[in-house]
Amino acid sequence: MTTIDTPASESAAFADLGTYETLQVEMAAPHVLVVRFDRPEVRNAISTQMGRDIHTLFTRLNAGPGEIRAVVLTGTGDRAFCAGVDLKERRGMSDADWHRQHALFERMMLAMLDCPLPMIAAVNGAAFAGGCEFALLADFIYASTNARFALTEVTIGIMPGGGGTQTLQRRIGYARAAETIFTGRPISAADAADWGLVNRLTEPETLLATAVDTASAIARNAPLSIRQAKRAMTLGGRMDLRTGMFFEIDAYNALVGTADRREGITAFNEKRAPVFTGH
Repeated sequence: MTTIDTPASESAAFADLGTYETLQVEMAAPHVLVVRFDRPEVRNAISTQMGRDIHTLFTRLNAGPGEIRAVVLTGTGDRAFCAGVDLKERRGMSDADWHRQHALFERMMLAMLDCPLPMIAAVNGAAFAGGCEFALLADFIYASTNARFALTEVTIGIMPGGGGTQTLQRRIGYARAAETIFTGRPISAADAADWGLVNRLTEPETLLATAVDTASAIARNAPLSIRQAKRAMTLGGRMDLRTGMFFEIDAYNALVGTADRREGITAFNEKRAPVFTGH
C-alpha cells in the first residue's frame, strides 16, 4: 500500500507512533491508520517481540492519537490474519519464562482493548487462537471469503488467555462460543457472518479497501463524538440499563461545549460539509 500525503500535524502524530520489527504501520487515508501484523513467514504468528511492539504501539496511540481517528488491523499476505502465538518460540520454555511471556501478552491485549479509537479488523485468512482474540478486540470485523476463525488452545493443553472466553460469547452468545472453544474447530467465513461474528464478507482482493473505506467514513465524523460513543457503548454496555443510560447522558453532555458540536450545527444550517477538528 502506498502511503498518502498527509497534513503536517497528522504526519507528526503518525511519526510519534514509531517503527516496529514485527508490524507495518501506515496511513491509508486521511486520519486512518492501518496496522499490519508482519511475520508472513510464520503466518503472522505472535512472537515475544510482536507482543512488545503491539503493546508499545497501542500504549502510544492510547496516550495521544493526534490526528488519527480510526484504526484498521490486518495481516501481511493473504494466508493469515494471525495464526496465534508462535509455538516454535515457546518450545522448551520453562514455566517461569512462559508466565513472563504471557504477562507481556496480557498487557498487549489490554492496551488494544483500551484503544479509544474505532478499530476494524480486516481478517484476510486464518485468525486462530491469539489471532482470533486480536480480531475480537476490534469494534467489528470485516473478513475475506477465505477467512477462518478458531480458538484452538484446548487442543494443545491450555485455554484462551487473551480475552477469548469473554469476547467471543459477547459476540455470538454462550452456546456457540462454548462449542467453538470446547471443540477447537474452525468457523468458516460464511458461518462467522451468519452468527454475527463478522459484519461483512468481501472477496480477498477488496477486503482492505472496503475496511479502509468504512474507517474513512468514521474518520469524517466528529472524533470526540466517536470516542464518547465508543466509551458509552463499551463501558455502559456492562452496566444495568438505567445506569448505562445515565452514563450515556454524561458522555453526551461532555460534547455540548465543544467546537465540533458548534461546527456540526453551523454546517448543517449552512448546507455544507462540516470540518471537524477534534476540539
